[in-house]
Amino acid sequence: MGDGVVPGDAAGEREGPQSQEVQHQQLSALVPDHVASGVFSTGAVVLNGQQEFILDFLLRMTRPHRVAARVVLPPPVVPRMIGALRENLGNYETRFGPVQPAPQPLDQLSPPPQPSPQELYDELKLDDETISGTYANAVMVGHTGTEFSFDFITTFFPRSSVAVRVFLAAPNVPRFLESLTHSWQQYQRKLDAARQRLADGSPESTGPVRTENLEDENDEGLDADAGARTGDEPGD
Repeated sequence: MGDGVVPGDAAGEREGPQSQEVQHQQLSALVPDHVASGVFSTGAVVLNGQQEFILDFLLRMTRPHRVAARVVLPPPVVPRMIGALRENLGNYETRFGPVQPAPQPLDQLSPPPQPSPQELYDELKLDDETISGTYANAVMVGHTGTEFSFDFITTFFPRSSVAVRVFLAAPNVPRFLESLTHSWQQYQRKLDAARQRLADGSPESTGPVRTENLEDENDEGLDADAGARTGDEPGD
């Protein structure tokens, strides 16, 4: 890495702001002790604004249901994450066969109606330390025969680090991929509509773009991130 001096100028001859561009190698991230054990999720909600996607990973095994982890992603990460997850799922199915769907209760003839976002969050426990979320700008995806892991990473200089680790049972992954893909497509449509309004001279909306991917108790969708490594086993 250079010393920040503009080529052709002797050190100290040019004053004023200087900058350097740092390029990260293919992800190899530190896993801090406090995130190594990860969190388990049984579903996810995807919210997006003009500047970020918010992934709320839910835990519905206790009452009240709670947000186990909230991850904040910049939009460019999302399509890369979709591609990485799709590739990882393909590797899984090549090795283990098609993912078997989660079982449905025998006494449940049809899925329960999906709640509205407000109804959902009225019933969710969102702790103060979770409400602001954890930022990540990359992800590493791994899997075993029974679950997938998502390591959400900050690739800040000088060392990439795992900010949040989430585990998801394999039967929930295809639906999670569908939900994330749908959310990204809806976000793109919103952007295209906003660009068209600007081209037509109409005022641009300043409100957030919101996409909900809510799943029933036994068929949850999930979210993942991008820039990811694919592999058969999650790695540190």
